Amino acid sequence: MRTPRHDAADRPFIVIWEATRACPLACLHCRAESIARRDPRELGTAEALDLLAVDAFGAPCPLFVITGGDPFQRPDLMELVERFSARGVPVAVSPSGTPTLTPENLRRLYDAGAHAISLSLDGSSAQIHDAFRGVPGVYDQTLAAWRTARQIGLKVQINTTVTGHNLTDLPNIVRLVHEYGAIVWSAFLLVPTGRGRALEQLDAADVEDVLNFVYDAGKLVPSKTTEAHHYRRVTLQRLVLEQRGEDPAGVLGLGPLYQKLRAGLDALALPPRRTRRPPMQINAGSGFVFVSHTGEVFPSGFLPFAAGNVRERPLTELYRDTPLFRRMREPASLKGRCGACEFRQVCGGSRSRAYGMTGDLLAEEPWCSYRPGSFPYQEQLAPLLAR
Repeated sequence: MRTPRHDAADRPFIVIWEATRACPLACLHCRAESIARRDPRELGTAEALDLLAVDAFGAPCPLFVITGGDPFQRPDLMELVERFSARGVPVAVSPSGTPTLTPENLRRLYDAGAHAISLSLDGSSAQIHDAFRGVPGVYDQTLAAWRTARQIGLKVQINTTVTGHNLTDLPNIVRLVHEYGAIVWSAFLLVPTGRGRALEQLDAADVEDVLNFVYDAGKLVPSKTTEAHHYRRVTLQRLVLEQRGEDPAGVLGLGPLYQKLRAGLDALALPPRRTRRPPMQINAGSGFVFVSHTGEVFPSGFLPFAAGNVRERPLTELYRDTPLFRRMREPASLKGRCGACEFRQVCGGSRSRAYGMTGDLLAEEPWCSYRPGSFPYQEQLAPLLAR
């Protein structure tokens, strides 16, 4: 388990800024319910540079990710990247797979100081990916941008939203990540908000199978999850089982979906990696902060609760000192199985999904099937949890 090098209550590991909601795509899962034109209430250039003082948190400076919508819809994007980078802020950009994602724009991002981009790939074919994104041609644009970014020198993260539409395609997505190269592949578990409310939902058993598949995929490509905090539990369980030489499917009660995904992974016959990428121990409001296009500050982009606005209070104060953020950093306040779980300090469940599905911010993670204390090798687990 990786932990930030500093106190997560003092400074976040990552700051996400939704620079705009303008986007020409119509993605089925969109949290933001994106719009065709920029909102006149967006933070302006001078406001963003002054109010999003990521460097004010001190060293090491949090990673600053400019996302959207489509960030390229902002004509000042390059200026923002250049000026934040000049202040020592590590900047990454999360563009959409639109016609703005050109080699020229990617080169300009790199020259302005961006060190990484993240791209969404929700299927291994145009048929699967473009149907999810709502616009034809996005798949080809994404692959072309991926190749170009790597050639330029930009690091690339690949994000995959896991839903019923692509469950059995996940091994083929891993194949593409292995072929094209990426700093990490992130499997994102849907949070039912925005347009995502209308999508087919997974259940806890499916999620358990998927998370164990992601663990297996991590032996072939650097892998992580988003809004799947219980992947950290899975990682620790699998480590103990590997030490004991035990079959995870039998001990953990994994289902036919896992067997199918694992068979698809094995069929790729890809060479294993030498080292695994441990998951980072950050949660909503604890190592993570989201700023909306209008300056509202949230523990997560998937939660409707704002601590305040950077137009009224500094970002550092809103993150460190508000009751909402302090509450998000208290595992003892969790309810149900999350509150009783021996993994609660490293996991805590998705607070966004808990709220989205139950209306209770502190409810147990709805997509976790683990029963506290049921892992049979608690003695070997204990030192791992104590680190």
